[in-house]
Amino acid sequence: MHRVGERVPVTAASEALFPLVWHLLVAVGIGALVGLEREASESGGSFAGSRTFPLLALAGALTQAFFPSLLPVVVGGLALALLVGYVGKVWLEGDIGLTTLAAGLLMVLLGALTTHSQRGLVVALVSGGVLTALLSAKGRIHRFAERIDDEERRATVKFVLVVLVVLPLLPDRELEALYGLNPRFVWLMVAFVSGLSFAAYVLSRVVGTTRGIALTGFLGGFVSSTATTVSMAEQTTDSPGIYQVSAFAIVVASVVMFPRALVEVAVVNPALLPHVAVPLGLMTGAGVLAAVVVYWRSTREDAVTAEIENPFRLQPALVFGALFAAVLLVSESANSVLGVSGVYATAFVSGLADVDAMTLTLSKLAADGTVATDVATTGIVIAATANTLVKAALAWILGTRQLGTLVTAVLGLVVVVGLAVVFI
Repeated sequence: MHRVGERVPVTAASEALFPLVWHLLVAVGIGALVGLEREASESGGSFAGSRTFPLLALAGALTQAFFPSLLPVVVGGLALALLVGYVGKVWLEGDIGLTTLAAGLLMVLLGALTTHSQRGLVVALVSGGVLTALLSAKGRIHRFAERIDDEERRATVKFVLVVLVVLPLLPDRELEALYGLNPRFVWLMVAFVSGLSFAAYVLSRVVGTTRGIALTGFLGGFVSSTATTVSMAEQTTDSPGIYQVSAFAIVVASVVMFPRALVEVAVVNPALLPHVAVPLGLMTGAGVLAAVVVYWRSTREDAVTAEIENPFRLQPALVFGALFAAVLLVSESANSVLGVSGVYATAFVSGLADVDAMTLTLSKLAADGTVATDVATTGIVIAATANTLVKAALAWILGTRQLGTLVTAVLGLVVVVGLAVVFI
């Protein structure tokens, strides 16, 4: 403890000053990154660029570090200054875009975060990177928006509004009237699964579904492996010669189901993930290797496309919610009445229609201690096996005999690997 007037050792002063200097440099770096992007894209014009953005970030950082109570005043003052500059830009250049103005205001807050705390520093770094990516992807984002028709846009908006409005209103407790179901948990799982599918859908619209057969199968499978299988199989009836590339797309779409299930397990019950990762990981590996062989044996370079629909639709979401609730109730009842065999039977039957519902159900039951970890793992593999067999059946029913034979051989290998891991 140093007395007033006593000289503080240089080393102690340096150690106290270094973290602050480092945080200030990070703030300037984030500002420079965004500023360079604005100047390179010529979006900032004469309004703001590679010098203005670092200064805005530095102003926020210094204010938070030394005068935190004045931060609202500083933000308000800078907002007024930016607004005046923006009005001048509109007057002189006729550009009414608000992106640069919004980025400038956000930059002040990101600068303040860098000196707020260590967590704030990390948040500022991540947010700065995301902001730069969004700004630089202007063209792609606009092209993606142009490819979405009015019907898809309305469906997406309705779904998001329903999720945001309904979710907070649902009780977060088990209700006897619903046989012990937690309404908020059920709806949260609906939003989560739909969100996974929508992320892949957005990516497919950004990159297009004709960029490569592997990408077609991957993106289509992450949105809906069943829909992708149907689309690929139907194309072979019109062009039988493409059965090999279509089989490759079907296998890729089917294999994507396993990593998707792992993501769901990781979110609902992380403790179960290491157990499920072994069989599903081996099934994924076997499927990928077999798919590579199919691709190498293909002698044609035909382009195939998957008909991917927007998964943010209210009716399918409600159907999945009802299915998930039913599977959850049936699985608990089957486990209490029939034991392990009842869980496995439910997993197989529900897996014929949907893997997500059973994966989420068994993950939750294992987290609650209702079923054992090994039972949950085996049940998830059984559900995945049942759904994989459905893909092979669809290839036979909707596609050609050659397609059905090839898909059955490959997916049959995947099924054998998964069942062997959990039962041997």
